[in-house]
Amino acid sequence: FGRKRIITVGLLVFMLGSVVAALATSIQMVLVGRALQGMGAIGAALLALTADLTREEHRTKAMAVVGASIGLAFIVALLLGPLLAPLIGLHGIFWLTAALAGLAMLILHLLVPTPQASHQHPQAGPAREQVKGVLADTQLLRLDLGIFLLHAIMTASFVVIPLTLRDRYGAAADSHWTIYAMILPLSFLLMAPFVMYADRKNRLKHVFVGAIAVLLGAQLGMLASPPSLTLFVLALLVYFMAFNVLEASLPSLVSRLAPARAKGTALGVYSTSQYLGAGMGGTVGGLIYAHQGIHAVFGVCAGLGLLWLLAALGMHNPRALTTRLLRVAAGSDGHAQQLSRRLESVTGVSQAVVVANEGLAYLKVDEKTLDEVALQAFAATDDGEP
Repeated sequence: FGRKRIITVGLLVFMLGSVVAALATSIQMVLVGRALQGMGAIGAALLALTADLTREEHRTKAMAVVGASIGLAFIVALLLGPLLAPLIGLHGIFWLTAALAGLAMLILHLLVPTPQASHQHPQAGPAREQVKGVLADTQLLRLDLGIFLLHAIMTASFVVIPLTLRDRYGAAADSHWTIYAMILPLSFLLMAPFVMYADRKNRLKHVFVGAIAVLLGAQLGMLASPPSLTLFVLALLVYFMAFNVLEASLPSLVSRLAPARAKGTALGVYSTSQYLGAGMGGTVGGLIYAHQGIHAVFGVCAGLGLLWLLAALGMHNPRALTTRLLRVAAGSDGHAQQLSRRLESVTGVSQAVVVANEGLAYLKVDEKTLDEVALQAFAATDDGEP
């Protein structure tokens, strides 16, 4: 069906939900509109499109930008929501989100290139089998758990962070946006060197696990109830820095570790875990606060951070691979499957996906160990024969 069409459909559903909520005259219709907005989630298709449009060696940076943008959108919403609500009202905010969905569609079709070929090919196998394979991959499951916990911790924390700022430190609710506006840009500046180091030195696991440890430390810092607002804001800054590093790193790790034949499926499971975590965190965080108070919420978030840290210690650091495009002899789907297996037997070729009707092979290769002579033996000549 195509990534861009899927994204367009999602944006249209989101726009419809925004209009329903904007025109709502009861809380029930607002809930219907919000449900439609949720059905329009496009995170998985957007990440898959990014993977299709970027080479392996640049994918970490591209995924970092997408992941950081998702985190940035959440924080910007926290900043702008309280400022816009008195000016345009709740209905106006929903009309604004509908307009933004329309703007996103224009950007998608006017500025975003269309990939020549999607990585979802006939030889990739039934979607059900892909899902089974993705769910059986322990490395991918660690990342799915990670994005679930990252967003669960975030939404649970923000149940009580505004209350802590107001009740313990005396910061008026209408001034909270100034705190976020101060620490948000700084957290992105602090994030950048770590993401660049992970990409250039192929130390994704080390930076990733370190960021989880920093996130855990920030939660413990907020749990300790620092004696001054300055120290609490410092803990918030450290939290946002770690959050941004993790939000930027996770999609890149999924893209690198997922099989080429099931990359879209892997990103779909990942995106679903992300939204489930956000919903679960807000719900459970609210329940814990109602029954046990603010400290219990921070304590549970710290416990989830520790659980994530222990799970992440067993993950593999992905190999530094580059993407190659090789023209091969066209043939049937059966021939393409056989050729994929033969290509993967070449030293230095990690994965191979052959598009039968186009006579193209998409390869993930290790440039340091690649046997160029053996690989070129599979290349088609001008007459289409190898």
